[in-house]
Amino acid sequence: MIFLTGGARSGKSTLAVEMAGESGRHVRYVATALASDEEMKQRIAAHRQSRPGEWSVVEAPIALAEAVSNAEPDEYLIVDCVTLWVSNLMADHDDETITGMVDAVAAILSDRRDAVVVSNEVGSGIVPMDPVGRRFRDLHGRANQKLAAAADRSYLVVAGKTLELGTPGAG
Repeated sequence: MIFLTGGARSGKSTLAVEMAGESGRHVRYVATALASDEEMKQRIAAHRQSRPGEWSVVEAPIALAEAVSNAEPDEYLIVDCVTLWVSNLMADHDDETITGMVDAVAAILSDRRDAVVVSNEVGSGIVPMDPVGRRFRDLHGRANQKLAAAADRSYLVVAGKTLELGTPGAG
């Protein structure tokens, strides 16, 4: 499993699509976005246009563990994106439940041979002013840590360029 993180518009999704396309395998694209407003609908449409039409697309704004566990073993799996998924979960779930859901997804993905997971890096900026923003930043940061730990390789994507991240304590 490959974990891609970086800022918004850094090229993470583009890289994930390229990796999957180069695999030569059938691709299952698991999308977590909710079309909650017109601008988000346009973003989702742009993402759809960037993917080959023969790929399977599963929309999983909440039930991500189910969506990834239902992928066939021979499919190349893309999960895009953890950031939106964590945000979606926050409305109806407490922190302990979200942590359990992240653990379940990380466990499932750690057993995948060919998967790429996309997630924003949100902890590099200022400390959010409000409690909801801090809660999101903390939950999302822990989710990224767990998914990166479950990955075989992790990359930071900045301006379309990648930097491989090492293992904890590897200096």
